Amino acid sequence: MKEFNQYINGEFVKSTSTETTEVLNPCTEDVLSLIPKGSVADANLALEAAKAAQHSWKSLTAVERASYLHKMADVIRENRVFLAETLAKEQAKVIGLAQVEIDVTADYYDYNAGWARRIEGEIIQSDRKKEHIYLHKAPIGVAVGICPWNFPFFVAARKIAPSLVTGNTCVLKPSCIAPNTIMEFIKLIEKINLPAGVLNVVCGTGPVVGNALTTSPITGIISLTGSVFAGQKVMEAASKNITKVSLELGGKAPAIVCADANLDLAVNAVVSSRVIFSGQVCNCAERVYVEDSIYDEFMAKVTKKMSEVKVEDAFSENNPDMSSMVSKAQFDKVAEMVEYAKKEGAEVVVGGGRSTNFDKGYFYQPTLLTNVSQNMQIIQEEVFGPVLPVMKFGTLDEAIALANDSEYGLTSSIFSENINKVMHACDQLDYGETYINREHFEAIQGFHAGWKKSGLGGADGKHGMEEYLQTKVVYAQYQ
Repeated sequence: MKEFNQYINGEFVKSTSTETTEVLNPCTEDVLSLIPKGSVADANLALEAAKAAQHSWKSLTAVERASYLHKMADVIRENRVFLAETLAKEQAKVIGLAQVEIDVTADYYDYNAGWARRIEGEIIQSDRKKEHIYLHKAPIGVAVGICPWNFPFFVAARKIAPSLVTGNTCVLKPSCIAPNTIMEFIKLIEKINLPAGVLNVVCGTGPVVGNALTTSPITGIISLTGSVFAGQKVMEAASKNITKVSLELGGKAPAIVCADANLDLAVNAVVSSRVIFSGQVCNCAERVYVEDSIYDEFMAKVTKKMSEVKVEDAFSENNPDMSSMVSKAQFDKVAEMVEYAKKEGAEVVVGGGRSTNFDKGYFYQPTLLTNVSQNMQIIQEEVFGPVLPVMKFGTLDEAIALANDSEYGLTSSIFSENINKVMHACDQLDYGETYINREHFEAIQGFHAGWKKSGLGGADGKHGMEEYLQTKVVYAQYQ
């Protein structure tokens, strides 16, 4: 069994706390590793190291900083199988999807490195003679990244890559549930000779390490991917020093299926979106609204498709669609929500309980629900599991109103062959992202950003890069 230390100022060091957290394989419930249950002192040491390194780091040219990101991408590709296996073990992500996450993460480092020559300011016309106004983009300082457990390796890159290339230094807090892949990566990149203090990784709980990182006056920006509750706590902590926050906080994504949709395409996209990583993906379809004239046909197709979903061990050679939930707590939450939906009157068409093919692990069946209504918990609250509730609608405007009836606003989708319907829906849906005739999953060159309680700011692309920059205006008068 492996035991990891904190990574502070270019070295692996023991935590000032003697407590540890066990990291489990969700499929087998075996202990994989021990990580530090870090302390406030650990967090402060990491922040001080990042602060001390930031001036010399920002003084490098952007291209010099980007060269380290390219080296990180190279290290990932050289160790892609090892990292994918580590990821699959610690979170029960099927090995094929784990490999995709690793490979896309390498691309992400290269993509962000490519922005080095594209961080641009402006020259603004002055009202005064013999004066130029220069608008510069400058790093904020020390960036704190707080990572989730569902895509831990990729989301870590979402914090690390844009912060480093723009001249910030970084302190990363991995999830206690799935930290192993990040920690193995940090061990691997020691050979690229990244300057000490530029990147620090501190393991620990949110109430201790997370709170210390987010309340510190050293922290210039906090980027969190997590729950609404976690986002609220971060905003409270950040208010102490008026620290900038960038938050991605989950969703309750609606999918609208119109009568003129390609039904096979819609069914395949909705089901694959719902069961990817056992439904533990914040931007994937969480509820479906189907036009009443095709409801029966859609239900026949989606029932068949959900019944055929393969649930197996994450390392199965049969290329399963999904595996175990990430933890007992997550399994219990999903099970409780389905049971409550049944009490409220929902009908279980497929699944509805623990998978019976496994002696150990947190395997929950792909579950299809009908006879649900808009006010039910299963429609209003994020499930984060392989559960798909389906409702009817009469008109497109009715479907849009139902879709918008949510405190979340991350992603949405519409399935239709009518361009007028599609464009109307895109204009009216109150979501940061809308997918047309495809599954819910974003691209690295887009802008992954939620509305309402789904977050503030965003990640990826030009606008994600700008999250880590602040503006300085210089008024230059000459004789």
